[in-house]
Amino acid sequence: MQEAMPIGEFARRTGCAIETIRFYEKIAILPKPRRRGRYRLYEAADIGQLVFVRRARELGFTLDEVRELLRLSGAGAEACGEVRDLAAAHLVDVRARLADLRAMERVLADAVRRCEAGSDAACPLIETLSAA
Repeated sequence: MQEAMPIGEFARRTGCAIETIRFYEKIAILPKPRRRGRYRLYEAADIGQLVFVRRARELGFTLDEVRELLRLSGAGAEACGEVRDLAAAHLVDVRARLADLRAMERVLADAVRRCEAGSDAACPLIETLSAA
């Protein structure tokens, strides 16, 4: 049997905060680890699952989507179509957010440009934020 590691070492090896690990356990994204007394103990195999979760979250997948990806990850090649569909739907959302961000960038850039010009009687950014 491999040497078990405490939560601090697990966090260091995965690049994930201890509070996040506890949260993922609480909401059943990660399984509850075995314990020695009041201390959580993790195995090397647990690292891969948490890294998977962290990377999925970095790509913007929701917690429910991560749960589904974890479920599908154990199903092998036959789940590839479902994974693709989930990723495709997520990509649509990401592209919509990018379009929203580009629109926000244009509005903010215009407000900053107007502020720098100093020709407006009132603050252009405050006016932009106050506009209906």
